Amino acid sequence: MPSSTLPLPATSPTTWSATLAQTQDVPFYEQADWARALGDPAINLGELPRISKQALREHSPEGFLPRRFSLAALTAAGLIEEESTSGTSGASVRVIFGRTWWAEQEARALQQNPFIRSLLAADPSAKRAVFTTPGCSGVSCFARWLNVEQRTLGSTLYVNQERIPFSLPEAKLAKMAEETATWAPTFLDVDPVHGMWFALYCERHGLRFPSLRFILTSYEYTSVVHRRILERVFGVPVINLYGSSETGHLLIEADGSVAVPSTQTATLELVDRDTRGVGQFLVTTHTNPYLPLLRYAIGDHAEQAGAGYIVHGRVRDALRRADGSVATTRQVDALFTDLGDIAHYQVRQQSDGPLEVFLMPVAAGDALTASTALLGARLPALLGGEVTVRTGVMIAPEDSGKFRLTVRLG
Repeated sequence: MPSSTLPLPATSPTTWSATLAQTQDVPFYEQADWARALGDPAINLGELPRISKQALREHSPEGFLPRRFSLAALTAAGLIEEESTSGTSGASVRVIFGRTWWAEQEARALQQNPFIRSLLAADPSAKRAVFTTPGCSGVSCFARWLNVEQRTLGSTLYVNQERIPFSLPEAKLAKMAEETATWAPTFLDVDPVHGMWFALYCERHGLRFPSLRFILTSYEYTSVVHRRILERVFGVPVINLYGSSETGHLLIEADGSVAVPSTQTATLELVDRDTRGVGQFLVTTHTNPYLPLLRYAIGDHAEQAGAGYIVHGRVRDALRRADGSVATTRQVDALFTDLGDIAHYQVRQQSDGPLEVFLMPVAAGDALTASTALLGARLPALLGGEVTVRTGVMIAPEDSGKFRLTVRLG
């Protein structure tokens, strides 16, 4: 299917004009194909070239920085943050943005959810407790081995200090629960795997946090098994926030699994859709003059749902069906919807088809006999190939600290 073309309903002419203005005097956009496209007076978003992650990796940050700025001067003046992405959809990329940009674009995204908007209107400084991989990003995570005062920044407490939550001893989990209870957060901001493991500890010990009103999941794909545990243990809505370090937060769930866009931050296109309506996102950013991106291939699958989207996971994590078509992380994850005894999993597919499934149980020592049998039938029906299921194993994260639910090898 063809990609969207301008004018887009969610993008005003003023925003589009300002977005194009940000590309002026930017070295990357002076390349022949971009210069030719941007010089067309009848410019059309859907006809512009695309920016690959490889191109961003090779040219960022200097190649995307307008010449009126000096990276050294911006850094010396303390006007920018420079970060490296986690590398979940390829090697890490260096990105820069203004000091207040991360908080501003996140705030815009949160306002798109009516429930969160009403809570923040009543309490703009609502406390959050963050559970994610330490050190994955200077804006969204935190450094390791610091005391609780050093891990408290304004209305945010960064709780966990371990890369692999499954290795946390009970004493450390108890300390994390104590810190969280003392902090009394309005919401938890969690990587779903870290959040799920903490939730299971709280469930074993009958712990609840009376101040808690919702849980925000981000950082990586939230499985149905993670969401079920978080909802069951804490009894509050679990809301997914989607984006990246390169682009900011782009979507937030507002109606079930449907996520609505934060149109001030970026324009989204869904291109190259398959027969099931699943395509890939291209992102055009509007609010970061230090890294203006036009039609950036962010590396995620999604489908259109009215005025919103349903995110399907990373392109690199997609598996293959027996007929050769793509099976996204979301489509594989749907097979786990009714399997309440599984806490976490990973499905690996060899290039020639065989599947290896790793399962971590909710209850330690559970052999997961029934779930193993069901998956042994469901996965070949979706993906073909023989299945080997292994239970009771620790699933390690990637070097980035992220946990991949689906992995295609070779």
